[in-house]
Amino acid sequence: MSSLFNPAVPAGAYDEFLIEALPRARAQRGWTPADGPLPALYLSHGAPPLFDDGPWLRELFEWAQSMPRPTAILIVSAHWESAPLSLSATGAGTPLVYDFGGFHPRYYTMEYATPDASALAQRVAAVMPDAHPVHQHPRRGLDHGAWVPLMAMYPLADLPVLQLSMPTQDPAGLLRIGARLRELRSEGVLVIGSGFMVHGLPFVTREMLFSGAIPTWSSDFDHWAAEALARGDVDELAAYRHRAPGMPFAHPTPDHFTPLFVTLGAADEPDAPARTAIEGYMMGFSKRSFQTLP
Repeated sequence: MSSLFNPAVPAGAYDEFLIEALPRARAQRGWTPADGPLPALYLSHGAPPLFDDGPWLRELFEWAQSMPRPTAILIVSAHWESAPLSLSATGAGTPLVYDFGGFHPRYYTMEYATPDASALAQRVAAVMPDAHPVHQHPRRGLDHGAWVPLMAMYPLADLPVLQLSMPTQDPAGLLRIGARLRELRSEGVLVIGSGFMVHGLPFVTREMLFSGAIPTWSSDFDHWAAEALARGDVDELAAYRHRAPGMPFAHPTPDHFTPLFVTLGAADEPDAPARTAIEGYMMGFSKRSFQTLP
């Protein structure tokens, strides 16, 4: 039986998606200073099954198409927790990190060869305080929290892309990092926090995988987060461990939720309402994704 986890043609939905997406990607208008700052994004990034989910691929692509094409992308992924604050390799064709297991061999051969990102690395280093310099990794590649969603959003792979590590899980600390990145948005840099709005992997059931069942701990957490984001209630979001329904099932570890605070910190007004761009569920997990408002 064909499914997202056992597709008839691995990544076949992505192949079909590219036929329609590539011409539109080539025609996308580039950002100019007249556009003003780009929004900051938080996205639920998926994994190899995203390449077999045609509707979700198109949701991510349409989101990217709703904005001018950025000059570069800086992304904080749930899959790189490292202190001190660090940047991925800057060279053209930065290698990918295939940090997942048990999938068809094709997913381990997919490529996303982005151009040199040295200029972006210099700008990121410049906006950080002298007391906390940014470590530059010479070889660290882009993990799947970066390259998987970006292959849907910007399939041409023609934008400089860098990953910034998460050196802490403290919401206040991540908000401060986001605030340092805020000025990059006025230069056409797209700042992204990449996680998953609900990520209770230890609690996945067969019903969630194959029948689309949505556990109450996922829907309750999603509803709580959506309301807090709509109010711009950063304090409520920061208290998620104790205030959010569905915990700790929704996030047994914090790594997929906390990139959200880098996104909010990078907003002009972190406590302004955010706009949901994608909602719904994938294997029972909320994939809510949003952008900050100008």
